[in-house]
Amino acid sequence: MEHQYKISDPQVLKVVAHPLRVRLLGLLRSEGPATASELGRKVGESSGSTSYHLRELFKYGFIEEDSEQRDGRERRWRARHRYTSWDAVEMSGTDEGREAVKIMHLRQAEMVGRVMEEFDLGEWPGEWVDVAGMSDYMLTLPAAAVHEFKREAEELLTRIAARYAGDPAASLVSVWYGAVPRSRQEEEEGR
Repeated sequence: MEHQYKISDPQVLKVVAHPLRVRLLGLLRSEGPATASELGRKVGESSGSTSYHLRELFKYGFIEEDSEQRDGRERRWRARHRYTSWDAVEMSGTDEGREAVKIMHLRQAEMVGRVMEEFDLGEWPGEWVDVAGMSDYMLTLPAAAVHEFKREAEELLTRIAARYAGDPAASLVSVWYGAVPRSRQEEEEGR
């Protein structure tokens, strides 16, 4: 699997921003190859619906057929890239690009909400319950400071993942970070 798929076309970003496609691609990335029927059962959709959306993801290079694990009658699909990225500044140069980035940001937030909703505290030992969750901070920072945070967070996660690779106590973990400047009106109103 390649590391990253960098998108520069707003139309391609819109293709992957479809709610079901985001989920399907995420499942293929996190759980590995699957058929349309298997994915349909996981997301509560018909195999016809998932097949259509998988073909769209294939058409735009997000997934590929997994020829190593053929399932007789049905194709198995796998993700081609670990991550999808785009240059928000470049995309924001057009109305279509701004719309595509906005839609994708909303899909990312929906995904975070879905993962948090599915997390059942009763199914995990205390050590995982202790570290799971989210924090939010309201800070007054320049864009350069947020960029520094992003870069250092990525470096730290890369080092930690390498250090704990192969640890038998490890689990697949979703780690998020994000920052969005607040409007001047929100700042003035103290929200």
